[in-house]
Amino acid sequence: MLCTRIRTALSARLDGEEPPPGLTVHRLRAHLADCRDCRRWEAQIRALATGAVRAAGQPEDDPAAADALLARLRTVSVRPGAVPPGEVAGGGKRAG
Repeated sequence: MLCTRIRTALSARLDGEEPPPGLTVHRLRAHLADCRDCRRWEAQIRALATGAVRAAGQPEDDPAAADALLARLRTVSVRPGAVPPGEVAGGGKRAG
């Protein structure tokens, strides 16, 4: 299973959307069990989403909340599609 397809499914799941056609929950879980990079990616997008939800609950004129969110975002590196098609992503999976 390609990591890019799994990450699309993880993003969809986080947004409450259906996974891409042909990708079952069982296949998603099996890939995550074997792929440390995708597990880490999922943890990072969950942390990012949590920070965004928390920030949305803060008043817009609260500079401390904005600074805290920016500091948190700087520690999370989420780069979907960072591996060019045809190249090998971490974990030995072919991307693209």
